[in-house]
Amino acid sequence: MPEVHEQLRLKNQLCFPIYLCAKEITRLYGDMLNEFDLTYTQYIVMQYFWEIGSSNVKELSAALLLDPSTLTPILKKLEAKGFITRTRSHDDERSLSIALTDRGCALQDKVMAVPVKMEECIGLDSDECSQLGTIIRKILNNIEKEKIS
Repeated sequence: MPEVHEQLRLKNQLCFPIYLCAKEITRLYGDMLNEFDLTYTQYIVMQYFWEIGSSNVKELSAALLLDPSTLTPILKKLEAKGFITRTRSHDDERSLSIALTDRGCALQDKVMAVPVKMEECIGLDSDECSQLGTIIRKILNNIEKEKIS
């Protein structure tokens, strides 16, 4: 077996624990969201609409960094569950306007405990969560800058 360079060992890779952490957090969210008939991706779409109100696929795609082709089936399922409506824009037939329904708005109150449970699961206090969020957003911003240059 060839010798592994020290810098290539999994234990020395930042990407590996980030990957594992993201995978496990997404799994935990999935377990918690089952009772609300939501997947993790559906949940983040709903969070976007709870914050923004109404939007279109292009803006949603940019905000969540998800391709429109990925969002289409998610939006169809959320519409079938009665959480959102999708209507063609009067100005541009190619654009879909998306808005929360009353049921979608009410769902926000039902899932209020999920972030609290997640904080308990990951075992960080609010300051640590804030610091981690700041670092992760910095990484994402730096990656975005790299894409542009």
